[in-house]
Amino acid sequence: MLDLLQQSGRRRPNADERGDFTSLESGDHLDQPTFHARYTAAPEDVKAELIGGVVYMSAALRRPHGRSSGLLLHWLVAYEGETPGVEVYDNTTTILGEDSEPQPDACLIIQPECGGQMRVTEDDYLRGAPELVCEVASSTESYDLHSKKRDYERAGVREYLVIALRQQAVFWFVNRDGKFAEKRPDADGIFRSEVYPGLWLDPAALIQRDVRRLQAVLRTGLATREHIDFAAQLAAGRATGAGDNATAS
Repeated sequence: MLDLLQQSGRRRPNADERGDFTSLESGDHLDQPTFHARYTAAPEDVKAELIGGVVYMSAALRRPHGRSSGLLLHWLVAYEGETPGVEVYDNTTTILGEDSEPQPDACLIIQPECGGQMRVTEDDYLRGAPELVCEVASSTESYDLHSKKRDYERAGVREYLVIALRQQAVFWFVNRDGKFAEKRPDADGIFRSEVYPGLWLDPAALIQRDVRRLQAVLRTGLATREHIDFAAQLAAGRATGAGDNATAS
């Protein structure tokens, strides 16, 4: 079984690195290389993010967060299963830029060889902007919808989904000319991704944790001609070697 460190996308530090560890504290102002060095050397029960050059330490997560996060991942994995060429990541360190290294609850990327904008570093971290980032926000809502949203916007994340548990609301933002614009559900109450054809979401079903409705709406999206054509486009991209430079330093 993979240990927790591997699952979160962090490499286990060696003894020398542990000996050099300088603790992280909420509110520290650091650049990304300094934060990354300290974080990879931290004990494995530490979870931290760098947002706009400021360190944020995660609090203990309550049951509603875990339940919503689980359903979110279930929805994304079901889409991946029907769309070869995309990948879901859970709680994985993502290097966005000089002062930003978040660990989003989930993200969905287009594989580099299929033309996606994400890359993988030589030591197996994600670098660059995922096409879709998802966050479950409760105690983190104050920055998920503000400073972290600005970091994702600036990095070029194409779509950003936030499940705001205190508000019992789902927010979906689309990057238009470098700025996030809030997307509204269509007349039938369904969100339809502009980046991932067929990725349909009933926000009410997600908030109410109605698994059957969540699955039914996604299945309808997956059956559309738009999704079938998108899957064929990804396959063609892989065949022609799009995105050959799949590893970033």
